[in-house]
Amino acid sequence: MKRYYLTVFEKDGTNVLDENFEAEHDEEAKKIGTAKLTEHGYSEFTHRCVSPDGRLVLFHR
Repeated sequence: MKRYYLTVFEKDGTNVLDENFEAEHDEEAKKIGTAKLTEHGYSEFTHRCVSPDGRLVLFHR
């Protein structure tokens, strides 16, 4: 399992969510990250999810 990092920001740059989770691969991480964003109501906020080696898995500006 790999550890992925999900971060959500307000328009002014304030960090509103900083969470990590484990997934087998990038596609699974993308699904988990999207579900967490929906669960917390942050789908339309600026967000990113990065892999352990720094690649973007999810990004929304």
